[in-house]
Amino acid sequence: MKRILVTGGAGFIGSQFVRGLRDADVTVLDKLTYAGNLANLEGVPHTFERGDVCDAGLLRRVVPGHDLVVNFAAESHVDRSIEGAGEFVRTNVLGTQTLLQACLDAGVPKVVQVSTDEVYGSIETGSWDESAPVRPRSPYAAAKAGGDLIAQAYAITHGLNVSITRCGNNYGPRQYPEKLIPLFITNLLRGRKVPLYGDGGNVRDWIHVEDHCAGIRLVAEVGEPGEVYHIAGTAELTNKELTGRLLEACGRDWDLVEHVADRKGHDRRYSLDDRKLRALGYRPQIPFEQGLKETVRWYHDNRDWWAPA
Repeated sequence: MKRILVTGGAGFIGSQFVRGLRDADVTVLDKLTYAGNLANLEGVPHTFERGDVCDAGLLRRVVPGHDLVVNFAAESHVDRSIEGAGEFVRTNVLGTQTLLQACLDAGVPKVVQVSTDEVYGSIETGSWDESAPVRPRSPYAAAKAGGDLIAQAYAITHGLNVSITRCGNNYGPRQYPEKLIPLFITNLLRGRKVPLYGDGGNVRDWIHVEDHCAGIRLVAEVGEPGEVYHIAGTAELTNKELTGRLLEACGRDWDLVEHVADRKGHDRRYSLDDRKLRALGYRPQIPFEQGLKETVRWYHDNRDWWAPA
């Protein structure tokens, strides 16, 4: 039975990845910050270790013996990174390096570094392929780009078998209500206003978390060392268009939308070309309309999970 270590495995995407694993002995390492929640792993067989990916001593104990390490551990909210970048650099850069060194020292056969399309900055037309240069425009994106570059350096310098995935905006159940979709859903379900940045024209490409995790599993199986693989979304929408769909799904009107000042350095548009991963057999399975409807229903039916947030 394969032994798999999932860092950040109590968070939104990490816990979904753990839920999708079959016939594996899974260890979850998570610091349990505000976005980590052990309830996300209820009913899922795993061994839990509470700790920080920056803790080299802890990693020397936990990492050895695993066949695969998947790194989801990250500070991920752009607004928080604008308010204070220190923790983002610490976790996303130093934490990644500390983990990769532990994997190298322990002889881990395969590592996947989970990253984001935000490392590329903003694109007016077309889509980025994996050869595009990184041009991050927020502290969060810069920290993620730093971690990715460290991963590529470990592949080239040390021969570590680490691949990198970059994905668009995720949505689905169990996402902490600070990101757009869960924030808007939970506010609307309570009859509260939702904040729409600027003119609402910023464009994002949305992917269901289950499809994202399927792409990561494929890269874990066949990804090449030092290579980047895009996992593109299934619906490219302006934030205003998305807001309209959320209002409809929650049975609310535009009078609950509050236009607020735009975020500093707000990237206008993201778009990924994922032909490289599709050539390996990847196909997203969840249409956006279906996934969004099911996500709204999950938050409606699981108020105890998010109401304390």
